[in-house]
Amino acid sequence: MSRAIDRARHAVAAAAPTGLSLAAVSGGADSLALAVAASQLPGDFGAVIVDHGLQAGSAQVADRAAGQCRELGLEPVLVLRVDTRPDEASARAARYEAFDRALQSTGAQRILLGHTRDDQAEQVLLGLLRGSGTRSLAGMPAVRGAYARPLLDLSRQDTEQICAGAGLEYWEDPSNTDTSYRRNLVRSEILPYLRGQLGEHIPQALARTAQLAAADADALDQWAGRAWAEHGTNLKSLAALPPAVASRVLRLAAADAGARNLGRERTAALCALAGVGTEKSKSAGPVQLEGKISAYRRSPVIVFTDSR
Repeated sequence: MSRAIDRARHAVAAAAPTGLSLAAVSGGADSLALAVAASQLPGDFGAVIVDHGLQAGSAQVADRAAGQCRELGLEPVLVLRVDTRPDEASARAARYEAFDRALQSTGAQRILLGHTRDDQAEQVLLGLLRGSGTRSLAGMPAVRGAYARPLLDLSRQDTEQICAGAGLEYWEDPSNTDTSYRRNLVRSEILPYLRGQLGEHIPQALARTAQLAAADADALDQWAGRAWAEHGTNLKSLAALPPAVASRVLRLAAADAGARNLGRERTAALCALAGVGTEKSKSAGPVQLEGKISAYRRSPVIVFTDSR
């Protein structure tokens, strides 16, 4: 256990900037291990617990987690209750809105999230099942804005050992057994099967894939950023770029116009409009994007209009 807590402490210390950081705690093993590591470090560490209100007794679970955080010496400890629909996307959106409120109300610099290497492996598998690109296969970033995931190099077994060493009983979310959710199916059936058939190294291998994909995605994004800044959506310039870079330039241009949530289908349509890749559109547009934003081919560039 001592090795796991040492690694957790080192990772949390590296992820926490000067000033207050809040550990996001659900009461599960991963987030409680995060709280234990934070409590053993110098500096200012508090906690935020979000009660989604989706299960009977959720308020008691949240209050128990808050009590455990206070016993560890974290301060402040916030319990925020939210209203949300039961689907994963809605619950996640409500949770992050609560986190943003916690940052604003406390002046904290960072929210620390308890995702582990096992979570990262699950994320990569989910990306593969969706047929996603490099950025999705990069999994969850270690740091994005005010959010950090310091435990991505620890396993779920590590976090359970940390809780045991601290004498903390952790909560097992009963919804994790519901395999109608794809993530739970990957966690409870697919990953264990892969481990049994191919070896216990599978989560590490998938997490390493995420690291490599993240480095590649970052490089492609930087290349696209330079090309967008220098040439915009000039068709000749786009044609000279690899499709993986040109498609990113088009997404940057769309985002600049106000369309920030392009999926694979709309991105492919933009690429066809610009003559990027193997599929080329004879039409000059429009390609309808988010809201009332449309893209047209107006030689020598792709232009975006907003009819709102």
